[in-house]
Amino acid sequence: MPLQNRVTPFSTIEADPARGLFMGNRGCLHGERQNLEVEKTREKRWLICLTNFKNRKRRIMHPGHYTELFFLDEATALAAGHRPCAECRRQAFDLFLKLYPGKRANAEILDKYLAADRLRPYPATFSEVPDGTMYAIETAAFLKWRGKAWAWQHGGYAPAEIPTGTLEILTPESTVAVLAAGYKPVVHASASSLRP
Repeated sequence: MPLQNRVTPFSTIEADPARGLFMGNRGCLHGERQNLEVEKTREKRWLICLTNFKNRKRRIMHPGHYTELFFLDEATALAAGHRPCAECRRQAFDLFLKLYPGKRANAEILDKYLAADRLRPYPATFSEVPDGTMYAIETAAFLKWRGKAWAWQHGGYAPAEIPTGTLEILTPESTVAVLAAGYKPVVHASASSLRP
C-alpha cells in the first residue's frame, strides 16, 4: 500500500503509487507507523530536492525525521508552495533567489516571504501567466506549458483545452513572478508540445 507522501498542486498530501521526479519536505508530519499525522506545519522551509544526491540513502518516513514528500515535477512543487533546495539544487536555488521579486538576502528571508504567499490562490487569465504556472478549474489542476494547457495527475499530464475567462491560480503569486522573470521549472515529459 502506498504511503501518504505524494503532493498535489493544491498542496494536499495523498497516497499514490506513481513515482515523482522530485522529493521535498516540510518538516516532520508523520508518526511512528509511517502515517501522516498532520498536513499543516509551522516549518517555513518547504524544499524541492533531488531524489538522488551524493548516494545518500534514507528510510522513508523514519520516526522522528522529516517526512519525505514526492512531486510529479518541479512545477507541481512550486504550485504547492515549495522552492529549490539550497544544497542539492544550488544552481536552481541561486537563480530562484535572484529572480524572486524584491531583495532577498538568504534562504531564511526567502522562506519567510514564501510562507506568507503560499496557499493563497488568486485570479488571472491563461494569457496573463507564464509557462510553468498551475491553475485550478473546480477540483482539477492544470499546467500552462509551452503555451498549451495540460491536465495534471500524479502519474503525468494529459492535453487539455486552453481555458477562457478568469482562473484560480495555484502557483504563489511571487513564484509566478519568478517564472515570468525567466525561471524554467523541470516539467514531466508527458507535458510535451510535440504530443498530438
